[in-house]
Amino acid sequence: MRIGSSHRDIAILLVGAMSRWVNNLQDEDMDKPKTKVLLKALRTNLKLAIDGSLQLHQSDLIASFLQTLVMSEGDRWLTNQIHTISLALRVPDGSEGKPVETAGDAVRSFATRELGKVQGIAALDDYVANATADLVMMAAWSIVLDSIDGEPIPNYYFARDDRTYRAFVSRLEEHKVEIGRKLGKRIKWQLRVLQKALASRQETMRKKVQVVREELDSEGPVI
Repeated sequence: MRIGSSHRDIAILLVGAMSRWVNNLQDEDMDKPKTKVLLKALRTNLKLAIDGSLQLHQSDLIASFLQTLVMSEGDRWLTNQIHTISLALRVPDGSEGKPVETAGDAVRSFATRELGKVQGIAALDDYVANATADLVMMAAWSIVLDSIDGEPIPNYYFARDDRTYRAFVSRLEEHKVEIGRKLGKRIKWQLRVLQKALASRQETMRKKVQVVREELDSEGPVI
């Protein structure tokens, strides 16, 4: 970026390779000490690319930067938000707890703080929608784990394509008998809403989150 616009095409190719590397990281990679070091270095370079407006040429750059940020040093922020949203999900009246609105506000505040004012608002909105859905699913699953013995959804799945949703659905299927027997009616309804509304391949993530919000941020069914 610092050697001029004549090398912009090369920079765009390099940024694309960085983004693909983040998206292709596997579970076993996250256990390697060098991965965290690489993520921190990558975060710095992706931010430089954003400062140079390369996100206008590389649509997934903003998402890759925010993913890298959370994966390298965002565990505390994410853990705190999961706890906050889980409390909102427990409020008997969703129109008071507003878990989806609270999750969306938290994600947008985090992204805005880290990015500042950047061009590429559509890409940011896509990230916020994906991250909002993931945050609500992770919070709902954390409530389930208060009652059953199961595996948490890894924090490094957060806002990375559909990993959180696949893990969420897999765990629901694995523990469906225990969930049916041990959990209350409200959380089971919330789990059904999340699984069904976020499953559609015909709708954008923003539309799916809107559907979830209309359900979970309302009074909900009489239980």
